[in-house]
Amino acid sequence: MSAAPTRARTLAAVLAVVLAVLPLTGCEYLEAGADPIGGTTSPAPRPSGSPPVAGTAKLIRAELGQAKVRSRPDVAGYKRDKFGQTWTDDHTGAGGHNGCDTRNDILATQLTEVQYRERSKCVVVAGTLADPYTGRRIDFRKAAATAVQIDHLYPLARAWDMGASRWPQQRRVDFANDHTANLLAVDGPANASKGDNGPGEWLPINRGYRCTYVLRYLQVARKYGLPITTDDRTAALAITNTCP
Repeated sequence: MSAAPTRARTLAAVLAVVLAVLPLTGCEYLEAGADPIGGTTSPAPRPSGSPPVAGTAKLIRAELGQAKVRSRPDVAGYKRDKFGQTWTDDHTGAGGHNGCDTRNDILATQLTEVQYRERSKCVVVAGTLADPYTGRRIDFRKAAATAVQIDHLYPLARAWDMGASRWPQQRRVDFANDHTANLLAVDGPANASKGDNGPGEWLPINRGYRCTYVLRYLQVARKYGLPITTDDRTAALAITNTCP
């Protein structure tokens, strides 16, 4: 665990799920309400919970060899909108300016048996998630949107503290909407339990995904020049003993 106590915003996210009274949970912004179902596409091209590939341990060690390690400061001023409008399409990465918001882009590519709102090829109203964090199958319906949320592998609040507070605004927006590196469709309560923690404080209960989770976290950190903590490094090294 980190030397710092769990932050108030993390506790608030967990409490939000338990009490089911807030529309904002973890990294996710949710739309409520049922929709008529339109077209179907199946299957999605990339299962999000795939097991680690051979050589994952070596890749993790290589990432650790390049990682910057430092303690996490508490930088004032974090708000979600510091990273732009939630799930905006106005970013420069993959999927940007395609006429569909980031949340629906991720649902469309990481769920299977995807169904869209009637007369829409953007708004996902149903699908199936092989959840990487719990190993569960989740039948997603937009009317109960909290069941599936979009997680930032390297959390926004953590990134703010570790250097993103000094970034230009567009870089923060691109980080928050990085389809290929930093975003993952996951179980809602698992996302809330993760909060703004890193591998040193939190790991998926699905042991089969831990190696991949740690590797991807480190890859995001390197891509954006973000440090990891000593606890992150210790946890990542320990994980390599279980990875192929």
